[in-house]
Amino acid sequence: MTTSTHRYDAAVARYFDAWNAGDAQARARAVAAAWTEDGRYTDPLADAVGHEAITAVIAAAHDRFPGFSFRLAGTVDGHHDTARFSWELVNTADGSAPVAGSDVITLGSGDRVRAVYGFLDRLPEGA
Repeated sequence: MTTSTHRYDAAVARYFDAWNAGDAQARARAVAAAWTEDGRYTDPLADAVGHEAITAVIAAAHDRFPGFSFRLAGTVDGHHDTARFSWELVNTADGSAPVAGSDVITLGSGDRVRAVYGFLDRLPEGA
């Protein structure tokens, strides 16, 4: 693994740590570790800027899908300060993954996420 590849993998690992943090305090710490202060998260259902707003989006996902966790689906591909990867939202009880998507991230200072552009590839009806 090259240093360049490692930086994308590490950034995405911090990103998943934030999405999978189990309580509000851990989530806030994980978001601060993963995103720049002015970081942005955008997908078809949300547009959030800053740690507080991003933390709220993640909390809403936990509320909507209790007992689920996010996992990487495949490998991280990156160049310059941009990376892309796919993910699944997995039911920890039965292993099903009713939600899946692909994200493109840009990195800022300290290799923290500056922006996320999320795409939903699979979403249950009514979600």
